[in-house]
Amino acid sequence: VINTPIDMSEQLSIYDQVEIEDLTFDPDQKIFTYPCPCGDRFQITLEDMKDGERIAVCPSCSLMVEIIFEQEDLEDYIDEVE
Repeated sequence: VINTPIDMSEQLSIYDQVEIEDLTFDPDQKIFTYPCPCGDRFQITLEDMKDGERIAVCPSCSLMVEIIFEQEDLEDYIDEVE
Protein backbone atom coordinates (compact mmCIF):
# COMPACT_ATOMS: atom_id res chain seq x y z
CA VAL A 1 0.00 0.00 0.00
CA ILE A 2 1.37 3.39 -1.00
CA ASN A 3 0.43 6.30 1.22
CA THR A 4 -0.03 9.41 -0.88
CA PRO A 5 -0.17 12.79 0.86
CA ILE A 6 -3.67 14.21 1.07
CA ASP A 7 -4.25 17.89 0.37
CA MET A 8 -5.55 19.42 3.61
CA SER A 9 -8.07 21.58 1.77
CA GLU A 10 -9.73 18.41 0.50
CA GLN A 11 -10.02 17.03 4.03
CA LEU A 12 -11.48 20.18 5.58
CA SER A 13 -14.90 21.53 4.81
CA ILE A 14 -14.16 25.11 3.74
CA TYR A 15 -17.19 27.40 3.91
CA ASP A 16 -15.67 30.18 1.78
CA GLN A 17 -12.48 31.82 0.55
CA VAL A 18 -11.78 35.33 1.86
CA GLU A 19 -9.18 37.88 0.77
CA ILE A 20 -6.95 39.20 3.56
CA GLU A 21 -8.15 42.75 2.76
CA ASP A 22 -11.69 41.73 3.82
CA LEU A 23 -10.60 40.67 7.32
CA THR A 24 -10.62 42.93 10.37
CA PHE A 25 -7.25 43.12 12.14
CA ASP A 26 -6.93 43.78 15.89
CA PRO A 27 -3.32 44.93 16.53
CA ASP A 28 -3.68 44.55 20.32
CA GLN A 29 -4.64 40.88 20.13
CA LYS A 30 -2.70 40.28 16.86
CA ILE A 31 -5.72 38.49 15.44
CA PHE A 32 -7.72 38.66 12.21
CA THR A 33 -11.49 38.18 12.30
CA TYR A 34 -14.25 37.84 9.73
CA PRO A 35 -18.04 37.61 10.29
CA CYS A 36 -19.46 34.07 10.38
CA PRO A 37 -23.03 33.31 9.29
CA CYS A 38 -23.74 31.97 12.82
CA GLY A 39 -23.23 35.46 14.28
CA ASP A 40 -19.76 34.89 15.76
CA ARG A 41 -16.49 35.61 13.93
CA PHE A 42 -13.89 33.46 12.20
CA GLN A 43 -10.48 33.94 13.86
CA ILE A 44 -6.85 33.44 12.89
CA THR A 45 -3.75 34.87 14.54
CA LEU A 46 -1.08 36.89 12.75
CA GLU A 47 1.48 34.39 14.11
CA ASP A 48 -0.36 31.44 12.53
CA MET A 49 -0.53 33.26 9.20
CA LYS A 50 3.21 34.04 9.37
CA ASP A 51 3.70 30.27 9.83
CA GLY A 52 1.73 29.65 6.62
CA GLU A 53 -1.66 28.81 8.12
CA ARG A 54 -4.55 29.82 5.83
CA ILE A 55 -7.60 28.44 7.65
CA ALA A 56 -9.63 30.64 10.02
CA VAL A 57 -12.07 28.79 12.29
CA CYS A 58 -15.26 30.00 13.96
CA PRO A 59 -15.09 29.11 17.67
CA SER A 60 -18.89 28.81 17.92
CA CYS A 61 -19.93 26.65 14.97
CA SER A 62 -16.60 25.22 13.66
CA LEU A 63 -17.12 26.53 10.11
CA MET A 64 -13.85 27.40 8.38
CA VAL A 65 -12.77 29.89 5.74
CA GLU A 66 -9.59 29.87 3.70
CA ILE A 67 -7.70 33.17 3.75
CA ILE A 68 -6.21 34.22 0.41
CA PHE A 69 -2.93 36.07 0.94
CA GLU A 70 0.76 36.21 0.11
CA GLN A 71 3.39 36.36 2.86
CA GLU A 72 4.28 39.90 1.70
CA ASP A 73 0.70 40.96 2.54
CA LEU A 74 1.48 40.41 6.23
CA GLU A 75 4.29 42.99 6.34
CA ASP A 76 1.94 45.95 6.97
CA TYR A 77 0.23 44.10 9.82
CA ILE A 78 3.56 43.04 11.34
CA ASP A 79 4.73 46.68 11.22
CA GLU A 80 1.49 47.75 12.91
CA VAL A 81 2.11 45.59 16.00
CA GLU A 82 5.84 46.23 16.44
